[in-house]
Amino acid sequence: MIANSRRTLIPRWVRGFRALNPRQVPGFAFLFSLVFSLILVTSSCSAPAGDNPGTIKLDFAYYNPVSLVLKDKGWLEEELAQDNVSVEWVQSLGSNKALELLNSRSIDFGSTAGAAALLGKANGNPIKSVYIYSRPEWTALVTTADSDINTVEDLQGRKVAVTRGTDPHIFLLRALDQVGLSEQDIEVVQLQHADGKTALERGDVDAWAGLDPHMAQTELEKGSRLFFRDPDLNTYGFLNVREAFAQQYPDYVERVLAVYERARQWSLENPNELKAILQKEAKLSDAVATKQLERTDLSNAVIGQVHKDTIVAAGDVLKSSGVIPGSIDVNQVADELVDPQFVEKVASHQRVISHQKVVHHPQHSHS
Repeated sequence: MIANSRRTLIPRWVRGFRALNPRQVPGFAFLFSLVFSLILVTSSCSAPAGDNPGTIKLDFAYYNPVSLVLKDKGWLEEELAQDNVSVEWVQSLGSNKALELLNSRSIDFGSTAGAAALLGKANGNPIKSVYIYSRPEWTALVTTADSDINTVEDLQGRKVAVTRGTDPHIFLLRALDQVGLSEQDIEVVQLQHADGKTALERGDVDAWAGLDPHMAQTELEKGSRLFFRDPDLNTYGFLNVREAFAQQYPDYVERVLAVYERARQWSLENPNELKAILQKEAKLSDAVATKQLERTDLSNAVIGQVHKDTIVAAGDVLKSSGVIPGSIDVNQVADELVDPQFVEKVASHQRVISHQKVVHHPQHSHS
């Protein structure tokens, strides 16, 4: 477990948290931003000299719309400028690439699927999962409009494009497992997500374990069919931090998550603007961006037991498939991976803000 900080950025005494929809509280966004800014100023002023990372490196990814908002708005740069801490952005093309960047210390915070983070941790990647940036249905099994593939069983002996170590790969393994098949029963073609889409459209492969926004693109623009869908086999979007960074700079982990939370709340309040940012960054049509966001739930950020349960279920299939060694205790890996302490502090403070809003703006009756 990561050692607690010497300083407390956000009160610790509220542990439970239910995601708050800002539309439920008039004026929520203004009050949230005001108090949030005061917290960050107070924290940065109290930080001792030398306890400063100098630069914080984060990824942005088209499958993580909140990261695109944060990058576009420049809020993290604004908040850290007072500490002379700079921000660097690095693109992740998939969970596998985000994990590589984290492992090589090229980024401090990286966006992956939950099951991919579990796989990375099981393989020795020193990360902690600290935040949920989305609950998406971002993957399905895809084939062309005129294909004779209609079921998972039809994949036997066929070429399937997949990006190993990502949620689409794990989704494919779980789908095969449900019908008594395994990866050995298909011909795997290892390609990064965008290249898998291209290979499907060119006829180089028979099917593809897809990922949005590429999946939405081929669905809408080429008539490709999502022949197997199961939202429950999609794992959540996990924001991960390098363990060494979290151990050395725990307050900065909280500060990054606080600004991430500002971007998530803004995204909930401004869906049209969120879509515009996604369109601009990923170069998507309006219809494709709309389709991706329809399949993306941003309503809860606090990581916890339900997310552990989800990745353990995926991990059990990875273990039986030989992707995770049989000697690995999947439950233990999940326990070591998921660390809610940082976001719980951010969330508890947001709950305090909500309470203050109710106290200061009581309902008035009119006669």
